[in-house]
Amino acid sequence: MNVAHEQLQGLDRERVLAVVEPVLRAHQVDGVELVWRTDRSGWVLELTIERAGSTEPGAGVTIDLCSEISRDLSAALDVADIIEPRYSLQVGSPGLERALYRPSDYQRFAGHSAKLRLREASAGQRVIQGVLSGLDEASEAILVQTERGLLNFEFSEIESARLLFDWNKGEPRARGKKPQRAAGRGQKNRASRRSK
Repeated sequence: MNVAHEQLQGLDRERVLAVVEPVLRAHQVDGVELVWRTDRSGWVLELTIERAGSTEPGAGVTIDLCSEISRDLSAALDVADIIEPRYSLQVGSPGLERALYRPSDYQRFAGHSAKLRLREASAGQRVIQGVLSGLDEASEAILVQTERGLLNFEFSEIESARLLFDWNKGEPRARGKKPQRAAGRGQKNRASRRSK
């Protein structure tokens, strides 16, 4: 078990992962993102998690689960004493519009709408929107059903990708009314702890 996306510049990656991964295993979750960054209040270690094998983004990630993982991880990091500056630890869900980092993500979330940004334009487009159709069995290419038909892309052709949540799905748009949108990219269940 490991973390799909890491951004740990300035930290000892191996030592941080050696502390994080056993906590993830103990709680039976996968790490989606582990990011060391700064914000207005100082340094932040941000961990996003999801239930292993879940095909619905954020399913089963509760505030209680995030709090438990935050508490256990904070204690483990304090004992290991591998992060020098004072920092906040944030544990949460990657949200409904979860980023896709591995080829297996495209297979796992087949049937979901997604937005892909390509490294180079394909048929004049760098941004492709459609429904994920998994992986081609023979070539392992990523399949996306679009208005132009079924397209396939090598994983290396994709710069970034994320799931799209249809906020109006199942709710017909009333005539003359604009659809209501939630703020941000979807709610994230979050628990925070101050360390050191």
